[in-house]
Amino acid sequence: MKKILGLVLLGLVFTSCQKQKIAFVDNGVIINEINEKLDLESRYNTKDSLFQKKVDSFRQVFQLNFQKIASLPKSKQSAEESVLRQKAQGLQQAWQMEQQAFQKEYQVEIDTLIVKVKNFVKDYGKSNGYDYILGTVENAPSVMFSKDENDISKKIIEGLNAAYKK
Repeated sequence: MKKILGLVLLGLVFTSCQKQKIAFVDNGVIINEINEKLDLESRYNTKDSLFQKKVDSFRQVFQLNFQKIASLPKSKQSAEESVLRQKAQGLQQAWQMEQQAFQKEYQVEIDTLIVKVKNFVKDYGKSNGYDYILGTVENAPSVMFSKDENDISKKIIEGLNAAYKK
């Protein structure tokens, strides 16, 4: 009986002394450095640039039309200006709606990417035997101190980039 009690006590001591495997990731670094996010930003910057060129070209056309109106007789200027301003307002509203849809689409893709990163970190933790992987960001740090070897952000970035297929 003493031997059994001793073995149970020894087992409890041994299990309570096991070290937990804990690491952390810098969420901001990961999301801003992975290739998928960089490609996403590049794609939307290109879309935004094309959109701005389209808007600028329409503005130039309207400026030319306003200059043409200035050369008309005073009796016709007011009516022509009114028509042109209404067209400009309609286009401006359409541009705002297009830009809002564009921003919403971008946000959906970013949110999807964040979920993908979270799932990757979770799977990485499970497959590498971590008990905890904490997340932190520069503006609101949840990890105030840790040894550098506990930061697995670079490993996560490498894994995500390897899994990312263009």
